[in-house]
Amino acid sequence: MAAPINSLKKNILRTRVSSVLNKDVKQFGKQYLFDDDDETCWNSDQGTPQWVIIDFNQAVSVQEIHVQFQGGFVGKSCLLETPGENNDYVQVFSFQPQDSNQTQIFHLTESVKLSSLRITFDQSTDFFGRITIYKLDILGQAS
Repeated sequence: MAAPINSLKKNILRTRVSSVLNKDVKQFGKQYLFDDDDETCWNSDQGTPQWVIIDFNQAVSVQEIHVQFQGGFVGKSCLLETPGENNDYVQVFSFQPQDSNQTQIFHLTESVKLSSLRITFDQSTDFFGRITIYKLDILGQAS
């Protein structure tokens, strides 16, 4: 029997984002990615690509990504990446969300063990490249 998967929020050490709309971190900052409040969100500034980097306090095995965008501000082409040689990132999974307000679940084809990840939004449904995320969760197992 496979071990159950859980939210890895409690294992997050640090989160970084590419930008914040108008640099207004009090209203649109990264702290709202994981707060489970339907009234708050991370909103990037314009431009592509946008990204979220998550560092964990220990190695984790990632199996699913749950994300709720604001329709019209959705990442069209998304990559899950891990740090590689020479401070570059290596793609381990790609996904294409629908332009929807609903929480979307993406199952990795294989569990990926890592201590840091970057979700890159290469394109956006917004003409200006903005991304808006109300909920983000990474599910898997802590090692």
